[in-house]
Amino acid sequence: MSSAPLLRPRKIIGVGKNYRAHATELDTDVPSEPLIFLKPPTALISDGAEIVLPPDSNQVEFEGEIGLVIGIRTRHASEDDARHVIRGVIAVNDVTARDLQHRDGQWTRAKGFDTFLPVGEERPYHAAWDALTLVTRVNGTERQRVTAGLMVFAIPRLIAFISRVMTLEPGDLIATGTPAGVGKLARGDTVEVEISGPRGVVSRVRNPVIDAE
Repeated sequence: MSSAPLLRPRKIIGVGKNYRAHATELDTDVPSEPLIFLKPPTALISDGAEIVLPPDSNQVEFEGEIGLVIGIRTRHASEDDARHVIRGVIAVNDVTARDLQHRDGQWTRAKGFDTFLPVGEERPYHAAWDALTLVTRVNGTERQRVTAGLMVFAIPRLIAFISRVMTLEPGDLIATGTPAGVGKLARGDTVEVEISGPRGVVSRVRNPVIDAE
């Protein structure tokens, strides 16, 4: 298996149900404020590394997301501060054991397995946040497509909200939520998450899926 990427965040903050259509497909309500959770840094893998399906779950799903890497130590940021706080954009696959998520009633185990956070290469991004487009493909077939402008809570709002809860450190990663279209992964699949802006692809991550040995 390939080694983890150079990105070494002290913490990884996920955002749940940040697109209305995804909340609908999960048969849940849209939250009234950002719904945040943590994933362990040990879940990180790089482009080309293998996503390992654990025997504990029968329903492991992909979740393509726009990732943000923090550039400066941040506490109580305003929404206007967001552009100065974010160092780069990165493609993220927030792999989730959906059956365990429903069974446990909280999300740590479902989202915390080793290999459950493939990330691409971090790149700077200077255009409007709403212009970012996320596309997820499984075995070359498009399964998710959305622009950041459809987020329930926009990127500046997320930065302001999260930094009121916890201090953000350089290198910390925020996964901003997945749109509708999530689906089950199986051995032999290849899943690709691509983030693009007005000038083309910003970041991409592509990973094969295997069973645990």
